[in-house]
Amino acid sequence: MKVLMVGSECTPFIKTGGLADVLGTLPQALKTQGADVRVILPKYEMMDDKWKMQLGHVQELEAPMGWRNQYVGIEYIEYEGIPVYFIDNEYYFKRSNLYGYDDEAERFVFFNRAVMELMVSWDWTPDVLHCHDWQTGLLPVFLHTHYKDVEKFQGMKTVFTIHNLKYQGIYAQSVLHDLMDFDEGMMRDDAFEFFGNINFMKGALNYADFITTVSETYAEEIQTPYYGENLDGVLRKRSNELVGIVNGIDDQNYNPMKDEALAFPYRSSLIKKAQNKMWLQEQLGLPVRKDVPMIGIVSRLVEQKGFDLIGRVIDELLYHDDVQMVVLGTGEYQYEQMLQWVQDRHPDKMSTNIRFSEPFSRQIYAASDLFLMPSRFEPCGIGQLIALRYMTAPIVRETGGLKDTVESYDEDTGEGNGFTFTHYNAHDMLYTIRRAIALYHEPASWQKLTKNICKSKFTWKKSASQYLDLYRTMLE
Repeated sequence: MKVLMVGSECTPFIKTGGLADVLGTLPQALKTQGADVRVILPKYEMMDDKWKMQLGHVQELEAPMGWRNQYVGIEYIEYEGIPVYFIDNEYYFKRSNLYGYDDEAERFVFFNRAVMELMVSWDWTPDVLHCHDWQTGLLPVFLHTHYKDVEKFQGMKTVFTIHNLKYQGIYAQSVLHDLMDFDEGMMRDDAFEFFGNINFMKGALNYADFITTVSETYAEEIQTPYYGENLDGVLRKRSNELVGIVNGIDDQNYNPMKDEALAFPYRSSLIKKAQNKMWLQEQLGLPVRKDVPMIGIVSRLVEQKGFDLIGRVIDELLYHDDVQMVVLGTGEYQYEQMLQWVQDRHPDKMSTNIRFSEPFSRQIYAASDLFLMPSRFEPCGIGQLIALRYMTAPIVRETGGLKDTVESYDEDTGEGNGFTFTHYNAHDMLYTIRRAIALYHEPASWQKLTKNICKSKFTWKKSASQYLDLYRTMLE
């Protein structure tokens, strides 16, 4: 099974979000189950010099871009047994950020064209071309149009994975002719047309052989108008070729027993976990108390993550309840300011940290008793998976991957690995937080919950098996 993964970011080379974690870990999991996997990425200026210095220049190509051809440099590294290729063009990728430029459409049309030309040049031909998010959405389209007569591509299948439907790559119709070498015939509902513009992701949804997204519940949700971001009709049409596969985490990377960021490594000891809490309390200037439940939040500070709910009730929670809260993240100014003001009002209960630090995030996961993720929508979510790995009980809204990975604790049966609420409502969330706090003070119940958490396994092994089964089904 030869699989080519294409995406716009990948750990450990470059990362802005969860997509990078998937591209960094899924190929390795597929490899361990016998697949021959390669990865293609853009070569960004932001990539750490330690990786740039290890790249080898392997070939040069040209990519057709409307009326002209553009230079394509191909650089290569083998990382943990996975061949990784980088598309090099300084005009498009030698910039201070990954995304957010006026010529974003041109940059990723170029990337998609360069990937196709690289595949044409290879002796190695993938059985499955696996594309991730809108930045690779043209690949299934190109395969069935400009490259449909390439003999080596006959029989190749395409999978397109939606990591977040909100970001689709919507641009002016002029991109069709100027950059993609298509005529107005592609302004159809079963191609690119999207309210008078073109939509990269819609093209992929129409042309890919199969569509996946990163949890079973999200696959169902995005077929409804509320979650569908104006593509729910296309997704309902393709429902027979749409499946959700929950992301995993690298359980060796996220391992509280071996995590060098932690003051007190632990495997399943609540005593050592409490020592991490008291250590972090001291570091942050909070009252050092073993008996107070700590709620952790590691997140982008945006509405999608539920910060409008948090803003409505956080004063009520901190004023009335014996609890501490530690927040780490950056995002929208209004939420950054709100959390700073809350810390000013409750300095002995709240620590607001408007920045991001990977070691600090791990210290929060290890120190916290509870981890709050009240998302409006959440395709998969990684925070709750890391929290479970660090024996921290998630409090989540029942949406997307949160619903698929967190089961509300039932005091009667002793089953469940966290706390959940259904409606996107601030006081439903507050009620659930208080229920969790109350259970924290019941040692016998908390012990049962902790044992359930320790049994929660969300590694890539199961997810990789599901992807391989899907690939095999497509190729039959």
